[in-house]
Amino acid sequence: MQYFLTLASGIDLSNPYVMIIAASLVIIFSYLYNIIAEKTNIPSVLLLIVTGILLKLGLDEMGAADYDWMPSLEILGIIGLIMIVLEAALDLQLTKEKLPMIGNALLVALFSLIASALLIAALIQFFVSMSYMTALLYATPLSVLSSAIIIPSVSGLVVPKREFMTYDGAFSDILGIMMFYFLISLMESGGATATLQFGGSLLITIVVSILASYGLVYVFKDMKGHIRLFLLIAILLLLYSAGKLFHLSPLLIILIFGMALSNHKVAFKVFRNYFSSEKEDPIAKIEKEFHLITLETAFVVRTFFFVVFGMTIDLSALVDLDVFMISAAIIVILYIVRFLFLRMIVGRRIVPELWIAPRGLITILLFFAIPLEYTVESFSSGILLYVIIVSSLIMSFALIFDKKNSTASIAGESEH
Repeated sequence: MQYFLTLASGIDLSNPYVMIIAASLVIIFSYLYNIIAEKTNIPSVLLLIVTGILLKLGLDEMGAADYDWMPSLEILGIIGLIMIVLEAALDLQLTKEKLPMIGNALLVALFSLIASALLIAALIQFFVSMSYMTALLYATPLSVLSSAIIIPSVSGLVVPKREFMTYDGAFSDILGIMMFYFLISLMESGGATATLQFGGSLLITIVVSILASYGLVYVFKDMKGHIRLFLLIAILLLLYSAGKLFHLSPLLIILIFGMALSNHKVAFKVFRNYFSSEKEDPIAKIEKEFHLITLETAFVVRTFFFVVFGMTIDLSALVDLDVFMISAAIIVILYIVRFLFLRMIVGRRIVPELWIAPRGLITILLFFAIPLEYTVESFSSGILLYVIIVSSLIMSFALIFDKKNSTASIAGESEH
């Protein structure tokens, strides 16, 4: 072991070829983690975080200089979030039959988010010295589901449950981000002003989303060449970033565009002449190609995001008893709240949906987006890590158990 450390210590980590080798290995390992996840239902995200932790330990042993990974983490998180929500939106088919399920997913996401945040804020305020509003700001990221973990993890579920969880995760992401920035606006400008700003920005966002969807499809449906897909992604990134600077809810733009593209025969009836069976549907072609590129891009960005996050983790925070107790209480609150609203809105058959409530990318992004003036140093980031890891493990066990039950059920039916 010492021999390899000595050998590694002579490597110039700033060498571009070394960086390319490292990046390539990370992607290869991520692909292998996905295969492991399919076989075992252990989220690949956990394996990526562990990889990041091991990389950080290795760099420390090699005496590598400390590097500030936070700017890289934020950029990766933003791009990853856009790609993941877009990937999910392209999978969602809107029909009259699915409207009740979509409504249920929205209600579960909304009520669970608000109730969890209010209860967790009271818990945080009890253990950590801060105002209730500041505690609510800290509680909001912990109350948001991670579509980055949910979407790739629920592929083995039956279609209705998979679609419900996809909508639930996507709605939770969007509502969580909107609530987080609404709280910041509320703390900075006061109640009435913040409420008016929020209502106005939401209305503007919806209008911009509809106009952008029609405008982009109209321009791109007849565009020729091989670079149009990345051009489209660049425009979406531009819209998202501009929307964020103008305090809109830009993730809604991404979701509406993706859903409009995947349901183009309904959303773009004005282009119905292009849907003729006698010639190729150009919008369907864009959707198919765009779906592939978002899937691949989301995989790469998600890979590097969680590896980099693992490299930013302070492991010493995990041995703190107070951190463990607070994290355990937060997890209990999350699942009790989720159980109550799933039972009230969905009904009795809420397994494994009840246990599919991981925290991840959005939780991390929002936590590090808390303004400096509201930052409380006594709040340990170890709480974040505990909640992410434990909620992901609970989801893993639930999916494994559900898979075993499904297999046993199929075997029993075949015997009869």
